[in-house]
Amino acid sequence: MTTITVAEPAPIAATLRELSYAEAIREALRQEMRRDPRVFLVGEDIGVYGGAFGVTGDLVHEFGKERVRDTPISEEVIVGLAIGAAITGMRPVAEIQFSDFVTLAMEQLVNQAAKMRFMFGGKIAVPMVVRLPGGSGTGAAAQHSQSLEAWFAHVPGLKVVLPATPYDAKGLLIAAIRDPNPVMVFEHKLLYRTKGHVPEELYIEPIGKAVVRRAGRDLSIITYSVMVGRALEAAEQLAAEGIEVEVVDVRTLRPLDEATIVDSVRRTGRALVVHEAVRTGGFGGEIVARIVESDAFDLLDAPIRRLAGRETPIPYNRTLERSVVPQVEDIVAAARALVRE
Repeated sequence: MTTITVAEPAPIAATLRELSYAEAIREALRQEMRRDPRVFLVGEDIGVYGGAFGVTGDLVHEFGKERVRDTPISEEVIVGLAIGAAITGMRPVAEIQFSDFVTLAMEQLVNQAAKMRFMFGGKIAVPMVVRLPGGSGTGAAAQHSQSLEAWFAHVPGLKVVLPATPYDAKGLLIAAIRDPNPVMVFEHKLLYRTKGHVPEELYIEPIGKAVVRRAGRDLSIITYSVMVGRALEAAEQLAAEGIEVEVVDVRTLRPLDEATIVDSVRRTGRALVVHEAVRTGGFGGEIVARIVESDAFDLLDAPIRRLAGRETPIPYNRTLERSVVPQVEDIVAAARALVRE
């Protein structure tokens, strides 16, 4: 019998409170900065202003401007500073105000941070974190609403993490800070105000381990980030129709937990891959390929389907914005159709 993990991983300590996603990130930063003097923050307006989304909050008042460093409006400066600090023994956590602007630092991330450990034969490490608020839903239009995670998942040497819950936002960020490699942490902007149980104690969620959020027998929905909540809501609606959906939260794209994904598809015989990023070149294609290349392919009762963002920049108009990104009703319709094939 295959053992599966359902919903949140069991906390390692008894103390549970409800925090928002943003508060969980801030607590992770605070606890790691208290624990390790090498950890420091760098980014635009992260000090007294507290960050564009208020995530860094009042940390500057506890740790001072040396460890909560405001920078010029230059993503190249932010990432370059982080790389230099990391290879000399520090543990920088860089914030890119909107993930879209990381495009200005692609050379440093892809050609420098990702390659250094390999090119120096493992003699140096690059223990840095890049926090990336991303995604649509806030009316921020085409240049401030993209989902670019697949770009970085393509690069060996970078780790890519997308927490979907406050619990994971804290546990995965702590794991990222302690990792000896550069880790890209994508935080969906719509998740910052969502709330969930978060232990006060320090804990780590492993990078590279997916989790089954809901068990089911008829269909596996494989997803991550903001789409996890939408998939769970869709699963509840489908349950009322007698369709039991299993929801797999991938959590990290690189490394990818292929085993959990494949095990789920083996059980259900159907797979729907859902993400906000556009379909072409989206990470969903990689997930589909992994399933096809596995022994689960022979157990499929229907073709694997993808549900993704439309092939267009994100519109400013709220109604149009909503229409180009999968919503709960879209997931319900796609899942219902797949089960009936």
